[in-house]
Amino acid sequence: MRRLGTHLGVEAMSLYKHVASKDELLDGMVDMVVSQIDLPSATADWKTAMRERAYSARQVLASHPWAIGMMESRTEMGPAALRYVDAVIGSLRAGGFPVAMAAHAFVVLDSFIYGFVVQEIGMAFDNSDEAAEQTGALEALANEYPHLAAVAVEHAAGPGHTYEDEFDFGLKLILDALETHASVDKPVRRPGKKSAGLK
Repeated sequence: MRRLGTHLGVEAMSLYKHVASKDELLDGMVDMVVSQIDLPSATADWKTAMRERAYSARQVLASHPWAIGMMESRTEMGPAALRYVDAVIGSLRAGGFPVAMAAHAFVVLDSFIYGFVVQEIGMAFDNSDEAAEQTGALEALANEYPHLAAVAVEHAAGPGHTYEDEFDFGLKLILDALETHASVDKPVRRPGKKSAGLK
């Protein structure tokens, strides 16, 4: 809190007029990040809504690399996080997911999104020279690690390969699997809203 006060040019004690503790400050920071993620569309089908919010979550979390680790350390959910989780589950329920299946879908999707962003941040190179250097190092170890080298040289370093492609592939795989195994019930009407397009 002292360091933050110094950075802001104020006394640390003045910060406590706005937050009760460091924990409350950190909770607020996490909630601010979550508030930037687009909520699922209230009119789109569940699959489209989940796809769009996954892209939004990936973009927001990638722009705040510190956020995922901090999210895992927090025990209190702020209003934005509560609204986000409720909206995601509500979208799945409106699409006909039973309660238990909606919970499973939420966990699987968020685990994929968070894990992908962590991996993407960790594996990202600052420039093409650094990427080429890493690929060259793996080529040199091809005799010892042939499968890893093949993936790095023939796939990851191939023309046109992007993390976006990997994200699209994984997300489609999960959404298609959920559609197959969801045992979808009759769509649930959301309180105060018409279930547009649903029969």
